[in-house]
Amino acid sequence: MFQLQPNELIIDNFAGGGGASLGIELALGRSPDIAINHDPEAIAMHRHNHPHTRHYCESVWDVSPRKACAGRPVGLAWFSPDCKHFSKAKGGRPVDKNIRGLAWVVIRWARDVQPRIIFLENVEEFQTWGPICPDTNMPIKARKGETFRRWVNELESLGYRVEWRELKACDYGAPTTRKRLFLVARRDGLPIVWPTPTHGPGRQPYRTAAECIDWSIPCPSIFERKRPLAENTLRRTARGIFRHTINCPNPFIVRLGHTGHGDGGKSRSANEPLSTITSKNEHCLVTPTLIQSGYGERPGQAPRSLDLHKPLGTIVAGGNKFSLVAAFLA
Repeated sequence: MFQLQPNELIIDNFAGGGGASLGIELALGRSPDIAINHDPEAIAMHRHNHPHTRHYCESVWDVSPRKACAGRPVGLAWFSPDCKHFSKAKGGRPVDKNIRGLAWVVIRWARDVQPRIIFLENVEEFQTWGPICPDTNMPIKARKGETFRRWVNELESLGYRVEWRELKACDYGAPTTRKRLFLVARRDGLPIVWPTPTHGPGRQPYRTAAECIDWSIPCPSIFERKRPLAENTLRRTARGIFRHTINCPNPFIVRLGHTGHGDGGKSRSANEPLSTITSKNEHCLVTPTLIQSGYGERPGQAPRSLDLHKPLGTIVAGGNKFSLVAAFLA
């Protein structure tokens, strides 16, 4: 169990709008002391939610760890460097060496102020960090993971014990399958303890995409659109209807009224008792599905349709990439 000492600082590098800072606050009962991010809008959002944090709106490389900490010990330093140039969502496009190298700032903090514990969060492909071909700006496949191993060795040479794991958010109670690499480095001699999953087979049931949907919002007909849907979207819609409507053994019962109070907006299984039937005739049988929007499929990949009874996929910074499709049967 990790406990901060009263005089120890919490540092959030690459702080963004404050997602990691909020998690730190929920876990430890206090906001980070220092937050660093180059984006003014992100810092403005972070400052609004964490008014007692000292904010640096500049590059992580321009902030001196020694000056920022002013001699106080660092209990926890969190790092979430830009993941775009590691992520498989990048596809086969060239990558930026400077952005891929942002994680080296972790070594600078480890060397200059020796945080007692360091956390790093990134996409799972961060483990493949390696040299880039100067002619193509593409990672050299034969040297995959070489830079990552050197980076870990640097931490270990500074007295840190280092472990990392890939964790899925749905295994810990979040209704999303988002998978991320979490790396922990500590130098206080205590063991690194990983959380035990709380949801999944043999545990609590996974939370689902269905519980995140506001069923009171109308789902307009695709046949009444002024602008036709893209071909890929139509393909995903058709596949979703086939898998989750035509072949769906478990439709939802959705109430069309009483959406603002109690559980009126809640969907029910067709296998559950029906709620009170009134003269308004407000129950509707619907077999919805979700489709992936905003991204294409790889060559040979089937159109992506998603099951509402499972956790949602990763929500990315670019906005919502999921669309609800509902075929009304009655």
